[in-house]
Amino acid sequence: MKKIKINKNYGILFFITGLSGSGKTSISTKLVKNITHKYGKTLLLTGEKIRDIYNFSGFTKEDRLKLGIQNIKLINLILKQRINVIYDAVALLKELRIQKKKIINNYLEIFIKTDVAAIIKFNKKKKIYKEIKTNIMGVHIKPDFPKNPHITINNNFRKNILSLTTELEKKISEILVN
Repeated sequence: MKKIKINKNYGILFFITGLSGSGKTSISTKLVKNITHKYGKTLLLTGEKIRDIYNFSGFTKEDRLKLGIQNIKLINLILKQRINVIYDAVALLKELRIQKKKIINNYLEIFIKTDVAAIIKFNKKKKIYKEIKTNIMGVHIKPDFPKNPHITINNNFRKNILSLTTELEKKISEILVN
């Protein structure tokens, strides 16, 4: 596991990505307290809530790229104020990861790996896979899964969210260097 040296004059982006229903937001919510304790002030942003704030309803690949670029600019503004950001979003587009790596100094990419069939089986109430008929990442839009994320968490839904979060916290501690 490659170590990441942190620039203390800048916040850390904990970017958590994966398919819709993979557990990103549940893990992020549990992670905030630990990250705040270890690394300082931390803000939790979820892709879904940002969409609501912007009143952004497009889900085509082009729409996703446009929103993603806006989000990178917002996150970078927060990071420049020495505030960490835990950002969870589907955002499975290579172009967006390239931009994040180019623009953001302290970038930690976390991939929640699971497959659509497991998500659908586990999340019977997840409306995205039942009600929406187009532009679903992993179904209609081919996701660009990260090739070399800093951390991968496999979610086969056999472990609870607390166990997955604890596993992630351990891996983060092993990879970040002050």
